Amino acid sequence: MRHFGKSLQAWGLAGLMALPLASPISAQEAYKIQPGDTLQLDVLEDGSLSRPLLVLPDGTVSVPSGGTVKAAGLGVADVQAAVAAALAPNFAKTPTVYLSVGQVNPAKAASAGSGTGGAGTTVYLMGEVAKPGKVAVTSGTTLLQFLAEAGGLTPFAATKRIQLRRMDATGVEQVYLFNYAAIQAGGAAQNIRLQKGDVVIVPARRLFE
Repeated sequence: MRHFGKSLQAWGLAGLMALPLASPISAQEAYKIQPGDTLQLDVLEDGSLSRPLLVLPDGTVSVPSGGTVKAAGLGVADVQAAVAAALAPNFAKTPTVYLSVGQVNPAKAASAGSGTGGAGTTVYLMGEVAKPGKVAVTSGTTLLQFLAEAGGLTPFAATKRIQLRRMDATGVEQVYLFNYAAIQAGGAAQNIRLQKGDVVIVPARRLFE
């Protein structure tokens, strides 16, 4: 009887410890993804595809080797299935994909970016960088300063092909190329000042790049 009591007590403790773990899972399942969120992608069959994915202002994510996938307004499970389907042509069978919300669109960043010409603005950073996501920056910040503030680039970054994507007044997207490698070699830095809604993309290096 004493043994049973100890077992029951141990089971009760384990049960209490397990209860809080269920809450984040339920929250992830109920959460609807928004632009500015950062999703964590893990692909069991190919770890090189595992990385953070930034949800862009148009509500999509760019999946390596899988193209563009709609994410905003959908649940994590729906986007996970869509990402797996997008990657399937690259594998003998549909890969095992795990997707989770790594970072929810920060409220501070949204607040900082809501003004026009105030003390700060909001830009998006994605690709081979240390801290992808939606970032609040001080007005007047240059692209070079922004990359430094964002924690720098990963070892897999294509430093000669960094892109700045910006919508002009007519709604047409303009793409500016930024050669960070040339600056590291002593070249002059382009004085590109960031604007609200800019998207900075640091692509991955090619095989012999």
